[in-house]
Amino acid sequence: MTARFRRLLDGLWDDLRALDGRVSKLDGEITAIATNEPSAVHLQQLRGVGPMIATALVVALGDARQFANGRQFAASLGLTPRQHSSGGKDRLLGISKRGDTYLRTLMVHGARSALRTAKSKEDRLSQWAVRLAERSHPNVAAIALANKTARMAWAMLRHGTDYQPNQAAA
Repeated sequence: MTARFRRLLDGLWDDLRALDGRVSKLDGEITAIATNEPSAVHLQQLRGVGPMIATALVVALGDARQFANGRQFAASLGLTPRQHSSGGKDRLLGISKRGDTYLRTLMVHGARSALRTAKSKEDRLSQWAVRLAERSHPNVAAIALANKTARMAWAMLRHGTDYQPNQAAA
């Protein structure tokens, strides 16, 4: 490598280290907010919800009074099936993918993480997710789990309750 190219790579390496340090600082701030905000602490009881998802949910939901029910919140994220129904026949296709793409992406990645560890868990929600992943595509199961998590997050914030694993799976 030439000396000029080495200087160029050295400068890029310095930029990368500076960005990495900035990301670490911002992660620390998000974690601090998530530990000091009571609503975020409650939401972190859900499987697949960490500090980043919990703070994003608190920002998006607030006290959850702007949504009449959990389905409306999940629909605002684009996690509900799009309906193509007519003549009394209900046809539900893929998810609509409309709404808050950032929060939907976080919820889906959190659901994938929870789905990966669900096989070792014995609670009803984990067993439901494992059964769903066995009979359908894993991506479908991840979206369904993200949808269910969004609805539970809405209910927890709306009613001010803690996570109740016995009532999680239907």
